[in-house]
Amino acid sequence: MNLPNYITLLRVILIPFFINLMIYGYYREGLIVFVAACITDALDGMIARLTNTKTELGAFLDPMADKLLIISAFVTLVLLDMLPVWLVIIVVSRDIILVLGGIAIYFTGHRFQAQPSIIGKATTLFQFIVVTLSLVLKNFGTEMGLMTILHWTTAGFTIASGIQYVMRGTKIVGKNLE
Repeated sequence: MNLPNYITLLRVILIPFFINLMIYGYYREGLIVFVAACITDALDGMIARLTNTKTELGAFLDPMADKLLIISAFVTLVLLDMLPVWLVIIVVSRDIILVLGGIAIYFTGHRFQAQPSIIGKATTLFQFIVVTLSLVLKNFGTEMGLMTILHWTTAGFTIASGIQYVMRGTKIVGKNLE
């Protein structure tokens, strides 16, 4: 364990606090906790690169922490009627497919390292922005017409990155079947 991995674990630890705050209507505090969790996502990777302390554990933990945070936030917000159900279904389905694909690759004896793509990173960024902006708008009691565009853009990136990762997984398994 190193500092970047501890920071990643902090992101996971913040999830139940975020959910609890949201369920009990402490939206401003929930926003603060969510933004803090997002900051840990940038911070752990930056520290790992700057200090040359990247680890296999970190390469596994970081995307898992992101998935847990995103899924928790999207499900919580849809239950609180702050996000459309269709968007949450797309986001959660993609992450479930990716996790199951990773497990399938592992159990078929293939070496697999989670390598985020540009589209995957953009997807995560859009998902973080959707949650953050939804909470900002909830806190200030305003509506924003651009949210629909942001929802569709996030859905598009989520689907595109899901397809890209499935194609990568298929290549990994396909190479060893030849």
